[in-house]
Amino acid sequence: MIKIGVAGCGGIGSNVAMNLVRAGIKNFILVDFDKIEETNLNRQFYFKNQIGLYKAPTLMKNLKSINENLNIDFFVEKIDKNNILDFFSDCDIIIEAFDKKEFKILLIENYSTKYIISANGIGGRDLKNIKNLTFNKLTVIGDFYSDIKIYQTYSTKVMFIACLMANKVLDIIGGFSDEKI
Repeated sequence: MIKIGVAGCGGIGSNVAMNLVRAGIKNFILVDFDKIEETNLNRQFYFKNQIGLYKAPTLMKNLKSINENLNIDFFVEKIDKNNILDFFSDCDIIIEAFDKKEFKILLIENYSTKYIISANGIGGRDLKNIKNLTFNKLTVIGDFYSDIKIYQTYSTKVMFIACLMANKVLDIIGGFSDEKI
């Protein structure tokens, strides 16, 4: 059975996971240390009554409201160089959904033999300059310039990129012809 790791359960991570559950994926590992804030609701798969809750277990609950027969492990932990190898070793594909560059690099360097789908440039509303670049088992999707520290985030762009990332996962899984999702 295919297992998907989600490193960061914010806008990209929560929406990629939601799309994959709707596509029939059933096995996940969710990792995030953060809590849901009201400012997250404009782009993340959470609801107003969930403000203040931890993202990883809340995302599991939301995903199970779509399909109660999911196999999900979650960790409320901040990933760092000392624990990075504790989470995704049995995953087939990892969704890299961190905000900070140093965590993106840490994940990519430590799981270079895994398929990794990453986002870069999800701020603003420009959809026409989104690219999909693949380097061996690493795929990066985004416009490669609109850092969320500078550009406002909009659900339209975050969801668009999350859908492209989920679709890339499905493309990869299509290559595992003898595997069940």
